[in-house]
Formats: sequence, C-alpha cells, structure tokens
Amino acid sequence: MSTSTSARSPTEAAITGFGLAAAALSDTYVGEDDALVRARTRAAHAGVGAIGPGGGACLRLLAAALGAKAVAEIGTGVGVSGIYLLRGMRPDGVLTTVDPEPDRQQLAREAYAEAGFAANRSRLIAGRALEVLPRLADRQYDLVFCDGEAAESREYLAESLRLLRPGGMVCFEGVFQEGRLADPGLRDPQTHAMRELVRIVRESDMVLPALLPVSDGLLCAVKR
Repeated sequence: MSTSTSARSPTEAAITGFGLAAAALSDTYVGEDDALVRARTRAAHAGVGAIGPGGGACLRLLAAALGAKAVAEIGTGVGVSGIYLLRGMRPDGVLTTVDPEPDRQQLAREAYAEAGFAANRSRLIAGRALEVLPRLADRQYDLVFCDGEAAESREYLAESLRLLRPGGMVCFEGVFQEGRLADPGLRDPQTHAMRELVRIVRESDMVLPALLPVSDGLLCAVKR
C-alpha cells in the first residue's frame, strides 16, 4: 500500500518533491554555448553518454570552488564533461583524462579546441582506467571525476583517494542509474555495484559525502 504525502517524513517529502520539473530546471538554468552544443551533438552521433547540463555546471562550480589546478577524469567521452571541468579550473590547470577509445579522445581534443583551450591544458591518455590510474602520482590532484564502468567503481574510489590531496574531491556520475538505484527489485550487477559504491562512500570515515540530484545523480565526497 502506498504512503500518503501527509504520512511521509520531511526528508521523504523533500526527496519526492524534487521531481522532474525541478530536475529540468537545473538542466536549463545555466545554458550551453555553441562549443558544448557541438560536443553534445558528437556524443549523440557516437552513441556516447554525456553528463547533463546541470551536472556539468555543478562540476564547473566544484572545480572553481576548489581552485583546481590538477584534475583527473575517468571516461573522456567526447569532451562534454572536460569542457565544464576546464572552465572551472585555474587558467594554468591541466586536465588528465583517461579513456580506452582513442577515437573518442580525438573528438574531445576537437571539442576542447573549439571551446578555446590550448592543447597544453589537457593530457589525454588512451587506456583502461585501472591500468592507467596506478601510474598517476599520489596526492597530486584536486578533483577526480569518475564516469567509467559501474562495475569498477569501488576500484575507482580507492585510486581516487590515493590521487587526491587532503581536501580534494571525488565525484561519480550516473549514480541514479536512470532510476534503477532506487528500485529494490533490480539486482543486476551494474545497479548492485553502484549501490555498493553509495554505501561505501556514505559509511567511510575518510570522506565527507553528498549525493546531488543533478543529471543522473552526482555522488561527491571530500577527502578528509
């Protein structure tokens, strides 16, 4: 039997009340310029998922708030998230982005150039994240953005905490899994992996977490 609105706790009512209309507002609040529109068009043509405008704006905000000079990204895609990250970073900041598909990274290079970023503002590494990340330096990154394989999310978290300086932040995109996360009847491996990530981050004493309802769910945590 469903629970009436009046019987819900204030927290439940707030979560339920967020709704699709508010989510749509977060995606239209800032707007996207021609460079981002072109990058999204490439993503659609390539069949590659990209963070929504609301989530991208949040990444840009977080990078700016951190004064980020060094950012690592797992999952380059075709450059949508990279543009947002670079726009929030310091003018001398460098984005290190990892993806197993060199063709996608070439599209990302084009997107960064169209957005006005010099080639030395990004370092694109082709390869599997769990093979590349161990080669990156400890405690040298201000922000790590993870948009890779859900099944590898726990390993991404461990590597991110190694890479981050104290006070740095890790963010995971796609945590809501298009609504599957909240459906207890769904127990497929990908959804289970994301539930485990959310639980581990929430219970860890190494981070201060928040789950943000932008795009398809953005899980963020500051390294203590």
